[in-house]
Amino acid sequence: MHLQQKLQVSQKGYPHMNLTDLSVEQKCTKAYELIYAGQYEAAKEVLGRLWRGIGETPALDYPPEIAAEVLLVCGSLTGWLGSSKQIDAQEKAKDLLTQALNLFQSLGNREKVSEVQYELGICYWRLGAFDEARIVFNEALEGAREVGKVLITRTTVEISTGHYHEAWRMLDEARSSFDESNHALKGRWHAQMALVLRRLAQAENKIEYFDRAIVEYTAAIYHYEEAGHVRYCATNLNNIAFLLYKLGHYTEAHEHLDRAHKFLERLKDIGLLAQVDETRARVLLAEKKYKEARRVIIGVVDTLSRGGERALLADALTIKAIAQARLGDYEYSIMTFRFATEVAEKAGAKTNAAQAAISMIEEHRARLSEYELFNLYNRADKWLSDTQDAEHLARLRFCARIVTQKLFGKQFGDPLFSLQDVVAKYEARFIEEALQESKGKVTQAAKLLGITHQSLASKLRSRHKHLLKKRRPVHKRKRKRKQ
Repeated sequence: MHLQQKLQVSQKGYPHMNLTDLSVEQKCTKAYELIYAGQYEAAKEVLGRLWRGIGETPALDYPPEIAAEVLLVCGSLTGWLGSSKQIDAQEKAKDLLTQALNLFQSLGNREKVSEVQYELGICYWRLGAFDEARIVFNEALEGAREVGKVLITRTTVEISTGHYHEAWRMLDEARSSFDESNHALKGRWHAQMALVLRRLAQAENKIEYFDRAIVEYTAAIYHYEEAGHVRYCATNLNNIAFLLYKLGHYTEAHEHLDRAHKFLERLKDIGLLAQVDETRARVLLAEKKYKEARRVIIGVVDTLSRGGERALLADALTIKAIAQARLGDYEYSIMTFRFATEVAEKAGAKTNAAQAAISMIEEHRARLSEYELFNLYNRADKWLSDTQDAEHLARLRFCARIVTQKLFGKQFGDPLFSLQDVVAKYEARFIEEALQESKGKVTQAAKLLGITHQSLASKLRSRHKHLLKKRRPVHKRKRKRKQ
């Protein structure tokens, strides 16, 4: 059956099924299968009254083993629908899943405990809490019936944290176990291997990895078509478009994005549509179509701001900040970069935070002070302390050169060298750092610098007027009236 026809079938739901004949347990099993296939609306239809809405606790007047099943499927569907519709629902999904976990643990059902941990791991990953996701996935592997499914998704954490060779090793070791698997699982394996190759191609600058990744994505689309998983076919069209963009084939990239966009619009998957538009914004930036890129990415940021996937939001904010910088909106660009690093850091998405900081240095090296540049570099270096991504490290080294040049400025032998200018530059740097440390209080900053309040105030008014905005507003003291 053609992909377009399968899309139409998936949208129609299951009118041929007599849902009233299904027990609660059967409804949960069928709904969970549909969630795995990316057919969230059909899963809601099958659940019927069991589903009260995203994040809502279902009726639990059933025996513990059935109540736990209901919580599992409702928690899973909350997480996936929250991501699809970009509703901030991951914490609610975690709450429902944790209730299911506690029930299954009390019943001693290790297989079901693993199933819940798998879904919890995905929630943590969506929130950017990669360390927690890794722990939960590892626990899920211990009692999993479908080890392959857990293992594939587990590698997403390693990819997100820049451990590409580790992800490749894990997938390669599991390769033989997928030979007899169904099309859905084979599709996932090929898609994940493609993602690893894509990241390695960027990290190690090996074009051949891009070609291999395209082959793997194409294989994934074939298996997803056979399995009827239309949503994942669209996702991988987006992934191929990203590779084509990296190879400089912008026209072909747009064509793949158009196809993916068409399918996802009909599926009404707002979350994945945002990811497709984010890729398009990257392509437009590469084409130097900065106004179009800004227009597209503003919509992406607006969508992702309503959801809970903070790592994705941080990436979109970074792209928006780059577009703003290239259009000359420097003040807004710097504000957006700062927000991107804040969002990623709070989520625990260290790699995403580092990318925002590095991009900010690259785009605003001439506009940021020595203190700001050094602080950004230090934070990025800390966030990338355990990365294996050579591209990230190369960009970090480039930023180190920018910061060093900014800190030390012109050297002896330079015809424009001036001792007075160098001294003033260093003085400004330490004054700015002291004002930052004292939160703008001139008296405290002066103490840190070992000078008087009057001396620092004089320097700010005369030699360093650009730092006046860093101090707190001056409050004139009222003169006492003479009696």
